[in-house]
Amino acid sequence: MPLGLEMEQKSSMKESDWFLKKLCRKAADRCLDFNTCGLTAAATKEVAVLLPFLSDVEELDISWNDFVSGTLHLFTEQMHLVSKLKVLRLRGCGLTTEDVQTLGAALEMIPALEELSLSWNSNVGGKLPQVLHTFRKGSKIRTLELADCALTSQDAEFVGHLLPKLQRLEVFDLSINRNIGSSLDIIAQGLKSTSGLKVLKLHSCGLSPKSVRILDGAFASLDVLRTLDLSGNKELGGGFEEVPAQLALLEHLEVLDLHQCSLTAHDVESLTQIIPLLSNLQELDLSSNRKVGGSSENLLSRLRFLPALKSLLINGCALESETFTALAEASVHLPALETLNLSWNKCVGGNLELLLQTLKLSRSLRVLRLSSCALVTEDLVLLASAMRTGHLAELQKLDLSYNNSVCDTGWAIFCQNLCFLKNLTELDISLGPSSSRGCGQWFRHLLCAVTKLPVVTEIGMRRWAVPASQEEELECFFTHDHRRGIHFDHGGFQWAAP
Repeated sequence: MPLGLEMEQKSSMKESDWFLKKLCRKAADRCLDFNTCGLTAAATKEVAVLLPFLSDVEELDISWNDFVSGTLHLFTEQMHLVSKLKVLRLRGCGLTTEDVQTLGAALEMIPALEELSLSWNSNVGGKLPQVLHTFRKGSKIRTLELADCALTSQDAEFVGHLLPKLQRLEVFDLSINRNIGSSLDIIAQGLKSTSGLKVLKLHSCGLSPKSVRILDGAFASLDVLRTLDLSGNKELGGGFEEVPAQLALLEHLEVLDLHQCSLTAHDVESLTQIIPLLSNLQELDLSSNRKVGGSSENLLSRLRFLPALKSLLINGCALESETFTALAEASVHLPALETLNLSWNKCVGGNLELLLQTLKLSRSLRVLRLSSCALVTEDLVLLASAMRTGHLAELQKLDLSYNNSVCDTGWAIFCQNLCFLKNLTELDISLGPSSSRGCGQWFRHLLCAVTKLPVVTEIGMRRWAVPASQEEELECFFTHDHRRGIHFDHGGFQWAAP
């Protein structure tokens, strides 16, 4: 190599090292993460210039940088020099039509690619074959993310025919593409060839009741599936009425998300037969399905057969007294439970005592959400008792917002015992949007407790009016507490410790 050219490359390498250092990166790293770095057009060019000197880079993430839009060719022209690249993430980059076209040609130069994420780029829609046409049988792709790409039914057909070539695929995300439902039969047929698939996300894809039966035909081939997300498909209600036999055979399933699916009473009856058989289930989301509330007694009582369950989201389900009682009795048999969301179920108010045994036995509980549950003073006294006896010692997030019926006495007893939640990071006791009240003497107990909570960072108490005398106490609290940053949101004002 001519000496002059060698010196020029060394000089460029130093400039590259300096630029990476400025962005807290190292040229020696195999992972270049510029996610949400606010790259300017000039910085984008600099990053592209770096690629020839970073031949060992295996991961490149330039997601959520607006200036990538229209400049992707600066990267793709160098792709042949980073042939070891395994991960390419371009989420939310505002890719233009030209970017999409140049990307298709560049992918052929990255034979080792295992992960490609193009999510939140609407210009991919209608052009997907141009991007992925180089994927051939034997492709190493393990993760393909195409969420919110405005995919058309023709794109969906292309995907269905492409899947048999992606036999190593493990993560597949087509969420928020509302026009692909009509081609689901072709996609499902393709899924039968992806026997190693572990994550399938079809959130808000315009699925219909017929879609459940179509997908059930593919489940027999997906025996290692870990995550199934069918949420946000509001027309899906009624799809589970005929028991999907193959869904019950997904013995490795750990996450089942059916929130906001307009489930019917008959759907719930069928799920009562299926869900208890998924013995490895760790996360179950049935939230925002209002028909669940009056027909889920048998389903909720049988959750006791899911000992590995860590997260149960059943908020906004209009639970009735009988169904809440069944849930409370079953929850005692969920020792691994870490997250419990019962928000927007009014029947909880006045009946929190039914959960007392669970609160005592769930040593792992980290997130408890009881927003808008019509809680009364007695409920907070009960909660305070559980806190005082150390049964909620691992709790990190507690949401008691929108419970306007609790009197000052209840808040005072609660705040006096708040100091026992040593791991608490977030607390929300905000009032409902149409309410406003003045803080009682309990506010002093709250400030005192916060000084004893070592890791708390968020205190929400919107629409509580703090009297002038206590405003001074609050300001004094922030003036003297310099140990950590605390965001304190109250009465329309926001305070933040330095």
